[in-house]
Amino acid sequence: MTSFPETSAERTWTATVLAVVAALVVGSLLFTDTVYGDFIWHYFWGPVYADAQGAQCAVWSGGAVELVFNKAACAAASEPVAYPGYTIVSEIGYAVTLLGSLVGVHFFLERFRVGERLNLLYALFPFVLLGGALRVVEDANNATELFGNVDPFISYPLNTLIISPVIYFVMFAVTLAALVSTVLLARRTDVFDDYHRPLAAIGTAILAANVLGLGYLAATRDYVQFIPVFTVLTLGLATVITAVVWWAARRWLPSVTSGTETAGALILWGHAVDGVANVLGLDWGAELGYPRGDLVSKHPLNEYIVDATHALLPESVVHFTGDTWPFILVKVAAVLLVLSLFDEQLRDEAPRYTTLMLVAVLAVGLGPGTRDMLRATFGI
Repeated sequence: MTSFPETSAERTWTATVLAVVAALVVGSLLFTDTVYGDFIWHYFWGPVYADAQGAQCAVWSGGAVELVFNKAACAAASEPVAYPGYTIVSEIGYAVTLLGSLVGVHFFLERFRVGERLNLLYALFPFVLLGGALRVVEDANNATELFGNVDPFISYPLNTLIISPVIYFVMFAVTLAALVSTVLLARRTDVFDDYHRPLAAIGTAILAANVLGLGYLAATRDYVQFIPVFTVLTLGLATVITAVVWWAARRWLPSVTSGTETAGALILWGHAVDGVANVLGLDWGAELGYPRGDLVSKHPLNEYIVDATHALLPESVVHFTGDTWPFILVKVAAVLLVLSLFDEQLRDEAPRYTTLMLVAVLAVGLGPGTRDMLRATFGI
């Protein structure tokens, strides 16, 4: 591969990343309770730790961490208290990290000379599904203690590798390894004429193994079930929503669809999966056979939408419609707004940047949507 001198933009990005990491490390060492306890642990590592241990929360007290398995005790504990899931602070932190990482990945794609075509988006599609499916393995792992009264098959700290946000870094490493290996094989040998198909094949194979493993658990363990109606309805309704919205957008909002074409429809479908999976799991889980009632969301946005629905609609209506259905409207509107930023000129002038950003937009919708869909499908 041709060697290129480091650009000023790359040097600036590297210096910025190192400065941020150094500030967090030094701050954690000098001001442990403030920088590490009240910020890094409270919003980022504490939720992972509590989730990995199957606790209701974890409490930080002067460097000591206590796991709490009772909701009332969590509510009575003094701050900082870390609950499994997300907060506004953590989601902003992850968003900033994602944006910074995308800049670095863009530099990599430019140097590696890949991603100039949208074929890379389709090749990475199985890896996006894999991220959500792999997270369900941790849900099944937690279910061993919560519902099966047996020891988890993946113990701490290994299980943290498949808990958000650590799983994002794991999936990035797996995807990067698959991409680099298939590109090098395609360029340096006669094994492949093109790297896109073998890359997709690797992702598909790992995804299939993951889903088959969950299927094995459903067939052999009482705490995991198989409820296919969730997958059938999620994929079916998401496809119908995508077909109707994309047809309408092409007819009346051509500027939204012209820059991405089929890729835009795939991204809309991915976010529709996320929206539908949320609505089915949160509002209609019990009615569709989920054994533990309705699922519980860990994202603040869902809570805001639920509160807004109750504020705008009478309870007599919400009783029949549920309170999370506006999430689908929000997802669709947000995707169309984002896709409107990608025009043909941008794709021609910055093809790798366009591909990378579209992959990111797909991942932030379809990844969580896959997790919610499969979690309900396997009753965990």
